[in-house]
Amino acid sequence: MKFEKDSIRLMIWNILSEKGISYPDCKGRIPDFKGSDIAADRLKLTNEWKSSKTIFVSPDTAQIKVRENVLTDGKILIMASPKMLNGFLILNPSDVSGNEIEASTINGAFKYGKRIDTLPNVDMVVEGSVAVDKYGGRLGKGRGYGDMEIDILMKQGSIGENTPIVSTVHELQIIDKIPMEKHDENINMIVTPERIMRT
Repeated sequence: MKFEKDSIRLMIWNILSEKGISYPDCKGRIPDFKGSDIAADRLKLTNEWKSSKTIFVSPDTAQIKVRENVLTDGKILIMASPKMLNGFLILNPSDVSGNEIEASTINGAFKYGKRIDTLPNVDMVVEGSVAVDKYGGRLGKGRGYGDMEIDILMKQGSIGENTPIVSTVHELQIIDKIPMEKHDENINMIVTPERIMRT
């Protein structure tokens, strides 16, 4: 299973690098893809986004525009710190007014945000991915942080079965089937620069 997952990751990293869709050293990372800002703006069009007051977004570079949109739309942003080394941060839009672009970066999130141990109710989760499939399978970079973040949100009661769990990706990151294991968390919405897929 691990070998199969690693093969998929390598395939996606190679395709995105060769086609110039992500920076050449995207191997080992959640790829920041061309059009990530367009995908972020497409997510804003969904009813799920419009009805959300608090949104959790992973700290990946590909989701910077998503985090900026959370704050500019007057929503509360919850973000995991990189590698979960400093737990979770909360950013209130009233505290970052006029500085949303800076606050959407990792350094800016630490500057404007506050560390929290107890997570509030979260209306939407946005995770980065290396690959996804139309059944809700998601593959991260292989260290388990995305699964851990979702698991903590579930265990603390911040999200439930009906919470939208989204990944913004490039069309080339959508594959036929991802091998899923017991600890792997599913997503239920995929947003690309071109379309919205509910799994």
